[in-house]
Amino acid sequence: MATRVQLTPEQAAAREEYESFARDHIAPHADAWDRSAAVPEEFITTIAATGYLGACVPAAYGGSALDAIGFGLLNEETGRACSSVRSLLTVHGMASQAIGRWGTAAQRESWLPRLATGAAIGAFALTEPGAGSDVKGLVTTARRTEDGFVLDGAKRWITFGQRADIYLLFARLDGRETAFLVERGAPGLHVTPVRGILGTRASMLAELELRDCRVPAEALLGKPGFGLTAVAATALELGRYSVAWGCVGLIQACLDASLSYADRREQFGKRLRDHQLVQRMLADMATGAAAARLLCQQAGWLREAGDAQSVHATWLAKYFASTTAFRSAADAVQVHGAHGCGEEYPVQRYMRDAKVMELIEGTTELQQTTIAQSAYVGHAPARPATTPAATSNAALADDEKVTA
Repeated sequence: MATRVQLTPEQAAAREEYESFARDHIAPHADAWDRSAAVPEEFITTIAATGYLGACVPAAYGGSALDAIGFGLLNEETGRACSSVRSLLTVHGMASQAIGRWGTAAQRESWLPRLATGAAIGAFALTEPGAGSDVKGLVTTARRTEDGFVLDGAKRWITFGQRADIYLLFARLDGRETAFLVERGAPGLHVTPVRGILGTRASMLAELELRDCRVPAEALLGKPGFGLTAVAATALELGRYSVAWGCVGLIQACLDASLSYADRREQFGKRLRDHQLVQRMLADMATGAAAARLLCQQAGWLREAGDAQSVHATWLAKYFASTTAFRSAADAVQVHGAHGCGEEYPVQRYMRDAKVMELIEGTTELQQTTIAQSAYVGHAPARPATTPAATSNAALADDEKVTA
């Protein structure tokens, strides 16, 4: 049985609701959406009607304003059914949270009610062709005009960029990283679908090209120069938390599929479930799901308490959950044998999606660097800690903690 501890009755009831919705409205269609590389519009209407898209919108603006654990449970059950749909919750939530926290009263009044109801879909536009993990390398520029700003540059791998109505987009204004709200119909904005990706194929990725893209003065979100250290950092922290929980669901999906297959498949005169090496893989999946879930719950409790340690806890949760998800997916394919490589079973989709989880919201290597450097905080080494190499690595870690 899945391990979940210290959920309130309300949270437990909500989890059952999320599980039921995902089982009935997402899971049966996930493989077809993966093949068509899109989530249909009618489903977006369906999920919008549940209020789930308003998870990160304050109640005053029509949102459901879920607590951290509730938001996590929503992402777990959604990710268990389809990582692409979970990615919609992630980027939509990132845009919603950013506007709610950093937006002007007019921006909040204009956008939050629409984001809460799904009348508008939000996306996060930070990554560029030359700026992935090192987002301080972004080269998209903004210049002032009499009535607003002109943006020039390109963004890549923008999740739900094909469908979004509003982009939380980052550019350099007077050399300083700055956040903007760019509407889909802005003059000079060109959206191109990205096809043929490895995983989360239904997440409707897009490339954005900005050629003399004109936006009004009220498109500025927050102060100039606060784009990465404030707006992007808090949005990415939410995204990392969402992905971590989604990975818990993905691990659980791998376990569910493998248990079912191993129970009915026979080889060498006995069921797969009775082969010890298969049992090892099932045991690792079960343990990984339980451990990842507990790490995510810890991060959620700390986030809800406003504890500064929630940042580190979220890094731990995302690192463990994403790497465990890929190992679990690889084992799930192995349990299924040749069947695991075909479209008849979803484990091949799980494996492709799981690999993406090791890249987004902080690559595995970036997380390892950050977590290792954090381990030195409060540690009294027996030897001098300041060597040229150590200093260089520490500087890199401090830089990437904010921007990854």
